[in-house]
Amino acid sequence: MIPHALTVAGSDSGGGAGIQADLKTFNSLSVFGMSVIVALTAQNSYEVSGIMPVPPDFVKLQFETVAKDIRVDGSKTGMLFSSEIIEVVAKEFSEFGVPVIVVDPVMVSKSNARLLREDAIETLIKKLLPISTMVTPNIPEAEILSGISIRDSNDMYSAADKIYNETGSHVLVKGGHLQSAPLDVLYDGSSFHEFPGSRIRTKNTHGTGDTLSSAIVSYMIRGYSEIEAVRMAKEYVEGAIRNSFETGQGYGSLCHWWQYGSK
Repeated sequence: MIPHALTVAGSDSGGGAGIQADLKTFNSLSVFGMSVIVALTAQNSYEVSGIMPVPPDFVKLQFETVAKDIRVDGSKTGMLFSSEIIEVVAKEFSEFGVPVIVVDPVMVSKSNARLLREDAIETLIKKLLPISTMVTPNIPEAEILSGISIRDSNDMYSAADKIYNETGSHVLVKGGHLQSAPLDVLYDGSSFHEFPGSRIRTKNTHGTGDTLSSAIVSYMIRGYSEIEAVRMAKEYVEGAIRNSFETGQGYGSLCHWWQYGSK
C-alpha cells in the first residue's frame, strides 16, 4: 500500500521551498503527496516580494475535501503565517485523527521575510505543538520557542527539554547554525539522540528545512522508527545538498531526485 502524506504550507513560486519542495520530497521517497496551501508567495531565489494568505475557511475546505476522501497517513506543516490558520489546521488534524504530524516551525525565510506573524507564535506553541509528533526547529526558532540562547550542544539539549516539557512534542533541534560541525539533537521525552552531520560549503540550500521535515514524515509513514526516520532523512537531505544546483541569483535549489541520476 502506497503511503499518503499531506503537506500544509505555503507555495513557493520559485519552486525551491514550501509546498513545491515537500511534494518533490514525497515523490522522491515513494510517498503519494497531497497539499493544503495556506499562503501564496511571490518568491524567487533571493527575495520574497509578496505574501497572500489563504482565508482560513478555504484552508479548512481544502483539508476537509482531501481528508474525507483520501487516507492521510501523516502530515507535515511549514509556513502557517497566522494564528487563525494555525487554529484551523490544529482543529482539522484532531478531527481527522492524523496519526503522524511533523511541524517545521517556519518563521523567517532565508531572505529574511517574516513567514509567521509574531502574534502567532503563542498559538503555535499552545494549539499545534501539543498534538504534533515532532517539531523540527533550527537554532533561531528553538531559541524563540524555548526562550533559551543557544551557543552549543548543551544549550540545544536544554532548549529541546524545555520545548518538550511545555508541549509534549518530540523535538529535533537542528544545529546547522552552529559555528562548529553541525549536530542535530532529538529529544523524545526520555532520551536524547545525536545526529552528527557534514558541513557542505554551498549557498544552494533553499528549502532544506522543508525537505528534511517532509523526508522525516515520509520515512515514518513508511514504517521506520522515529530515530531511523531522522537518520535517513538527514542522509537524504545531505545528498540533495551535495547535488544541489544554481537556479537564480540567490540561494540555489536542492536536487531532490539525486538518488535516481544526474542533475
